[in-house]
Amino acid sequence: MTLVAGVDTSTQSTKVIVCDADTGAVLREGRAAHPDGTEVAPEHWWRAFQEATAGGLLDGVAAIGVGGQQHGMVLLDEAGNVVRDALLWNDTRSAGAADDLVGELPGGAAGWAEAVGLVPVASFTVTKLRWVARHEPEVAARAASVVLPHDWITHRLRADAGDGPTTDRGDASGTGYWSPATGQYRPDLVRLAFGRDLALPRVAGPAEVVGETAGGALLAPGTGDNMAAALGLGLRPGDVVVSLGTSGTVFGVSAAPVADASGTVAGFADATGRHLPLVCTLNAARVLTAAADLLGVPLSRLDELALTAEPGAGGLTLLPYLDGERTPNLPAARGLLNGLTRANAGPANLARAAYEGMLCGLADGLDAVRAAGVPVERVLLIGGAAASAAVRAIAPALLGMPVTVPDPGEYVALGAARQAAWALRGTDEAPAWPLAGAEVTAAPAEGIRKVYSEVRDRAQALLR
Repeated sequence: MTLVAGVDTSTQSTKVIVCDADTGAVLREGRAAHPDGTEVAPEHWWRAFQEATAGGLLDGVAAIGVGGQQHGMVLLDEAGNVVRDALLWNDTRSAGAADDLVGELPGGAAGWAEAVGLVPVASFTVTKLRWVARHEPEVAARAASVVLPHDWITHRLRADAGDGPTTDRGDASGTGYWSPATGQYRPDLVRLAFGRDLALPRVAGPAEVVGETAGGALLAPGTGDNMAAALGLGLRPGDVVVSLGTSGTVFGVSAAPVADASGTVAGFADATGRHLPLVCTLNAARVLTAAADLLGVPLSRLDELALTAEPGAGGLTLLPYLDGERTPNLPAARGLLNGLTRANAGPANLARAAYEGMLCGLADGLDAVRAAGVPVERVLLIGGAAASAAVRAIAPALLGMPVTVPDPGEYVALGAARQAAWALRGTDEAPAWPLAGAEVTAAPAEGIRKVYSEVRDRAQALLR
């Protein structure tokens, strides 16, 4: 049996799985936590990787792939040393920088969408470069190159530094200075953001071997977390994923690049040579944990409470912008509970409103992906919150179509492992691994979405 490993270095933890390269069956796994926050010393990721793989987890592994949180900015000096803590995707301090960059490129938002398939918001790496250049000039002066979290881990795993760090087209497409349409970097946009050139990692091919570990395992190029999840799920055109993790994402496979001047849909590339139009919200599963904390109950009880309430939560609507929001682009926004009366002021309705608010935001994302021309024939629901009984009951009603819930799994790590198996084989196509799951249905709940939309639009008008 040939073994491959997949790594998911996410916002909250490192997860590592070891799989049979032929079938994808998960044989071993480990995990370790990351510090909380929006900026983290990359060394914490390395320590978490070592902890997650302790005890011989990687024994006998022939190839490794790394999936990582997108957009994180890791600045390195000439010697390859980290010059400051990495700014993560969920750090919103660069919101003003994003606005400035949009205005500075000819054509504004449309110019950015045409150039790199996305419009800068605080999440993207290019805006963090501008923030550091303006607010930390001493740090900026020491920087010689910039890489992404998965690039840094992959390079750290290499026994020989070779020609420097590598990345892949999927993760590169989320920086704001690489074009999915041309497959080339836009160094002029790095100069626009940072004031000068920075060395950028070479973009490796989808199944290219980029090095070896000290133990002799081959290294696949790795990719961003959403691209890895798409690979782990074996997405095909017509499939759209709704992922409920720390952030919420909606993404589907497209043969052609997408350029949305509104900035709602980011025109990412995927890890296979195709494209992955994506909508991201900052607020997903943490909306549920916040509601549980507010009510003083565990998540299992929040689930039960939500299912005892009637659809519509008795008129309560939660606008779940608890950490600001990326889609819509309102980084300074806060959550809003609308329609509170004495009659509906109860734990069950509050719990229900939390689930409905989170899912309505993602239903808006599904509408945006569809409007961008991405075919939507099947919706797959993944992420930690997909295990919730209330999520499974409510999601098909608010998304307006049946939902397939794949069996629980670490799909980012699984996609990274599948990429490792692909690199090991050296074939044109990734190996075919089976996907098991169940379909859930519910009658559409257009009335709930209508009320949510009204609350959302009123709030946005006040916040803009």
